[in-house]
Amino acid sequence: MMAKTKINQGIKKVGSKLSDSMTKTIHFLEDKNRTTYIFLAPYVLLFFTFIVVPVFLAFILSFTYFNGIQFPTFNGFNNYLYILTEDDVFMKTILPNTLLFSFIVGPGGYILSFLLAWMLSQVTPKMRTVLALIIYSPSMTAGIAIAVVWKIMFSGDEQGIINSWLLRLSLLNEPLQFLQNPDYLMPIMILVSLWGSMGVGFLAILAGLLNVNKELYEAAYIDGMRNRLQEIFYITIPAIKKQMMFSAVMSIVGTFSAGAIGVALSGSNPTPQNAGQMIINHIEDYGILRSEMGVAAALSVILLLIILAFSTFFSRILKEDD
Repeated sequence: MMAKTKINQGIKKVGSKLSDSMTKTIHFLEDKNRTTYIFLAPYVLLFFTFIVVPVFLAFILSFTYFNGIQFPTFNGFNNYLYILTEDDVFMKTILPNTLLFSFIVGPGGYILSFLLAWMLSQVTPKMRTVLALIIYSPSMTAGIAIAVVWKIMFSGDEQGIINSWLLRLSLLNEPLQFLQNPDYLMPIMILVSLWGSMGVGFLAILAGLLNVNKELYEAAYIDGMRNRLQEIFYITIPAIKKQMMFSAVMSIVGTFSAGAIGVALSGSNPTPQNAGQMIINHIEDYGILRSEMGVAAALSVILLLIILAFSTFFSRILKEDD
């Protein structure tokens, strides 16, 4: 009898807890903000699963020796010390290549995005739609274009378009190996990246320009504004700072995380004499080719910190005034 009584009491407690949980769930669903929570839930779940968890695991693995087979063993800061002091390729070539590429393609693509978006905002809607599609399309087909267009352009035989022109003009006696020559690979990578850099940031700036209140321009001209340059600096840029900050962050992330372009153009990883090798390629080298996951994770953390530092810097510059 005592056992039955305890079982019944336990069942009642469980039932009471389930009833309380159901009541809280019903109250939650009846809350006025339930629609917001429901719509945000999938994004929060995906963001946590595919962004937060991998970043956290990479940070933990960066302090371990992990070869992908054995269980990770803690080794402190050895991976970071190895990268900064013993990995001559990283400090001598990889980091300078990444910074050079990012400092040219990032600001260059950002300025081009603003200028092209501003020019498109001045034309008729139909023409703007066509031109925006033409400008934006390379960012969607960059991988295919690299393999089909640019490799044909800079092919190292007489069939390559650039070599063919130079030979016809008698500027060369024999074809140049553009994509295998360390002197040419990085400039070609920068050119191709600028060509395909009009992505989401470009569309964000264009959307911001099209939604600037026209009355601001009229009031400014009444107050003494005299030309388009003043219009851009005093009205346009302050009015679209949010879009410009978004574009800047996207540009920073895109340029610092680039790496496939050098491998796609040269056809090898590492690229010839590491001329087009960047941090992403170095991470793949350690993580996939050498199976040194701890060092690869440390490189990933270093890259994350670099991106975070530049993103914070530009966010402060482009933040809206109170």
